[in-house]
Amino acid sequence: MEAGFRTPLLDMFRRGEVSREIKMLAARGALAPRAHEQLMLLVELVADPEPEIRLVAEETIAAIPRQALEAFLARSDASATLREFFAARGIQSAAIPAADSDEPLIDRSGPEDPQASGPEAADKQGTLQRLTSMTVAARMKVAMKGTREERAILIRDPNKLVSVSVLSSSKVNENEIEGFAKMANVSDEVLRIIGHTRAWVKNYGIASALARNPKTPVAVALNLVQRLNERDLKLISLDRNAQEPLKIAVRKRLIKGNKE
Repeated sequence: MEAGFRTPLLDMFRRGEVSREIKMLAARGALAPRAHEQLMLLVELVADPEPEIRLVAEETIAAIPRQALEAFLARSDASATLREFFAARGIQSAAIPAADSDEPLIDRSGPEDPQASGPEAADKQGTLQRLTSMTVAARMKVAMKGTREERAILIRDPNKLVSVSVLSSSKVNENEIEGFAKMANVSDEVLRIIGHTRAWVKNYGIASALARNPKTPVAVALNLVQRLNERDLKLISLDRNAQEPLKIAVRKRLIKGNKE
């Protein structure tokens, strides 16, 4: 697997932290995140230890429209791993690349999957109650494809697969990520993933929110201290809930700033 391409969901598959049910959904093409992530999941699953999962993943790859796949491989963001994998199967990049899009190349989620969202569903049943009644797999799909309101609920889901799926959504934006970084009722894993995603922590609001959140793993918060302005450093130094190693680092930074 290409080390340079990582997403929260892919990492969980690679670490073996997903159930057989979730693996099978991904192998079928029913768990359909963005196109690049979906193809990387399928490449991962054709090497799965379980023969049935390998077979289903192979069948799904064979079902992807050839023209769409070749056009995707011609995109500038298609990884070398994907090009090499499909080249070995006689599938080359097209002359004209596909337009940039996050849509999956195959989506077999099907009408049987309870992922309805939007005003109509909300009228029939409260959003929270509706999500709570869903299976883990169905909540994962909503986390990746649902509304902003649904993501705000599912980021706090006690099942790590669900909350991490929110971060894998192609719809999630930096304003939402900053909101998640401020939450005291999200898992440590969510905050750790945000803190390790360079594209997100480049945003000062996100970096500041993470550093000031007492729930953020201390190693993540310490890495952000050098980026904080004086105002945020002082707020952390006065916060009774801030972890002591972070307070010590902040005080040192303040003293150094006063001497300069």
